[in-house]
Amino acid sequence: MRWLFRLSSFAVVLAAGLYGGLFWFLRNPALPSDVPAPLQRAEAARLEADVRFLAGLSPSRNARNAESLDEAAAYIAAAFAETGCDLDQQPYKVDQVEYRNVVCTFGPEGAPRVVMGAHYDVAGDANPGADDNASGVAGILELARLIGAAEPSLAHRLDLVAFTLEEPPFFRSEVMGSYVYARSLRDAEVPLKLMVSVEMIGYFSDQPGSQAFPFGFLSWFYPETGNFIAVVGRAWDRSLVARSKALMSLGPALPVYSINAPAFLPGIDLSDHWSFWRHGFPAVMVTDTAFFRNPHYHRSTDRPETLDYRRMALTVDGLYRVAVGF
Repeated sequence: MRWLFRLSSFAVVLAAGLYGGLFWFLRNPALPSDVPAPLQRAEAARLEADVRFLAGLSPSRNARNAESLDEAAAYIAAAFAETGCDLDQQPYKVDQVEYRNVVCTFGPEGAPRVVMGAHYDVAGDANPGADDNASGVAGILELARLIGAAEPSLAHRLDLVAFTLEEPPFFRSEVMGSYVYARSLRDAEVPLKLMVSVEMIGYFSDQPGSQAFPFGFLSWFYPETGNFIAVVGRAWDRSLVARSKALMSLGPALPVYSINAPAFLPGIDLSDHWSFWRHGFPAVMVTDTAFFRNPHYHRSTDRPETLDYRRMALTVDGLYRVAVGF
């Protein structure tokens, strides 16, 4: 019987070791970082106003409706300009139609760069795109307001960018706005410390079982309630992800989890950070996990009233700390 006891003990220790190893690999534990909070916290009402404007544009702001995209870009540019940042636009043509990225820059010229961006186009017709991705755009607009008001002393140059053409039919192509922008940084040999793709930050649920996963075993490591925000990175980008998560962690009101995983894991590379990875730049995604949580993803029901603007504001507070302290 002694051999059976020893075998059972070994199996328990092995299982615990495997779990601990996977936990460490996927979750990448990190302690909260001591970085000053914003002088003015993000305002839920302003986030909602931005989402409602973008989601209310008709026809839907997709690649076939350049007029709607232009209207969105003009709104974004006007909001950026009010913050006192250096405003720029990056126009380019696809099939003889002009599209544009909109860029708001703070910090010392020539310093290493941090880029935080979100795409303002949507997938398909009759899609308001409130969470995907008016929420992300509202987040970077609010970041610009916070930084413009607080005037923090930045050791790096910060670009807040509204990207165009992230969605199909140009997804994963060289005419994605983020690809065009990343290529321009590479061509100019800009030293980039970090790119953060702000991809869907508005949908939260306190309902048990509201969080799904690409593989069932991930539920052993992450909550099954969709009330958290996630920082996503590649398997080898551990320091980037850990630092970003630590900066974003503000307390129990908004849990922040992270995952480091190979790019073949579904959902890991499905946004503008992919473009930066393609150009050899360090990048992560901050997200509410999109279709793994939000039942309105790419549907006509992705409307402003489905979002949680209080927790969106907490997410932006965390992103502010990344923007200032990374």
